Amino acid sequence: MSRVAKYPVKLPAGVEVKLDGGQLSAKGSQGSLSLTVHPDVVIGQEEGQLTFQPSESAKSWAMVGTTRALVQNLVTGVSEGFTKSLEIIGVGYRAQAKGQTLNLTLGFSHPVDYTLPDGVTAETPRNTVIVLKSADKQALGQCAAEIRAFRPPEPYKGKGVRYADEQVRRKEAKKK
Repeated sequence: MSRVAKYPVKLPAGVEVKLDGGQLSAKGSQGSLSLTVHPDVVIGQEEGQLTFQPSESAKSWAMVGTTRALVQNLVTGVSEGFTKSLEIIGVGYRAQAKGQTLNLTLGFSHPVDYTLPDGVTAETPRNTVIVLKSADKQALGQCAAEIRAFRPPEPYKGKGVRYADEQVRRKEAKKK
């Protein structure tokens, strides 16, 4: 049984949450997000916190835990926001952010222009570091994964695009 679902989600100051039937929407300093709540989940709101209970079905505890985690990410996103950093390693590999497009030079015969999804912004403090910011954790992770997929890190020299906290296992070169 899920223990995650038993803890309430505390609402920080400045975050408004509305529950309309199966739709939960949150508004804060970083923007506004909404979530469709599963019908097996009953959400209660009292004194600055949200509580979660299952309906009658036996498998609803799993959905309660999942919904609680999604709501926690929603509340954290609209109050603080999320960031994800990517590092580019390789001679001549670099990135440049221009508005909603990210120009990547990754050793191909052509530069890669990646259009950022709505709600995600990119900064390049150095030409080998990309910092992505968003209120939506899922969209941020998907955007970072798509950028990494252009040139994933290879195991021999470690060249490519990697997450800032990612450890790449290196292989030894073939012996003669």
